[in-house]
Amino acid sequence: MAPLLSVKNLLVEFKTRAGIAKVLNNVSLDVHSGEILGVVGESGCGKSMTALSIMGLVPSPPGNVAGGTIELNGEDLLSASNKRLHQMRGKEISMIFQEPMTSLNPVFKVGHQIAEAILLHEKTTKSLAWERSVKMLDRVGIPEAAIRANSYPHEMSGGMRQRVMIAIALACNPKLLIADEPTTALDVTVQAQIFDLLRELQRETGTAIIMITHDMGAISELADRVAVMYAGHIIETGDTKDILSKPQHPYTRGLIACVPHLEENPSEERPYLAEIPGVVPPLTDLGKGCTFAPRCDFRTDDCTGSQPSLSKISDQHSVSCFNLNTVAS
Repeated sequence: MAPLLSVKNLLVEFKTRAGIAKVLNNVSLDVHSGEILGVVGESGCGKSMTALSIMGLVPSPPGNVAGGTIELNGEDLLSASNKRLHQMRGKEISMIFQEPMTSLNPVFKVGHQIAEAILLHEKTTKSLAWERSVKMLDRVGIPEAAIRANSYPHEMSGGMRQRVMIAIALACNPKLLIADEPTTALDVTVQAQIFDLLRELQRETGTAIIMITHDMGAISELADRVAVMYAGHIIETGDTKDILSKPQHPYTRGLIACVPHLEENPSEERPYLAEIPGVVPPLTDLGKGCTFAPRCDFRTDDCTGSQPSLSKISDQHSVSCFNLNTVAS
């Protein structure tokens, strides 16, 4: 079965004062209809830039899509005109941005902002669009939706604003929804509610979801498959259960180890909360070798020569590492 979204060898560069930064370097991923793909990694690894590239929102200049393809239902998004992309955004592909307070217009009522998305893509009246916006607010779990539709963003809590963003994104039943850190700055109770809401709406509508996060805990809650990103590369991908139970890349193992574990008798040998030493390197100075090598406990001389390519270790699991046998042991 052909994927709904297919990204192949995507290369995105930015001109900076320090030189050319390859923010995405040969990124490839597929998303099938009705699937939730988790994209995980630290800040600066290229997760949000992948989303902006799919949406056709890479700022140019200084950004430039220098290579690769992005296809949605077989249509090449990189060669599509601005008019065509404008037609597709919100209708066929939608995005929930990180911070709803800066994404929502502060001078318009939230009901009008949902209705605007409907009026833009569908032939309907303002009154019917308003009715649908109220129904969408009710659908995403906002109480007294008819009253709340007349509220301004600043009159709502962070969790309610995020639900409004989800309502806008799903108002026209898109085939693909990109959720970029949708629970940033929300407390854990509201985070769980947002995850439950996304999962419920995905089951109801069949919309495919790309869930972007830095949190492996969120991935375990929501995603069917995982793509782990580091310094503009995808370094491991596979089914969520396989990635969490049998992580192969040292970076993936580090991300999982950073998640707190409740233990009755934590030992001194296994710290309660681990961390990955070092930071993501500057994208203008990645060098020739494996980008994770400076932070890796398993690096060898092979790691300094070139970036390892993704290699299949099973039908659904691929890893980019020169020393899989050493890491696995």
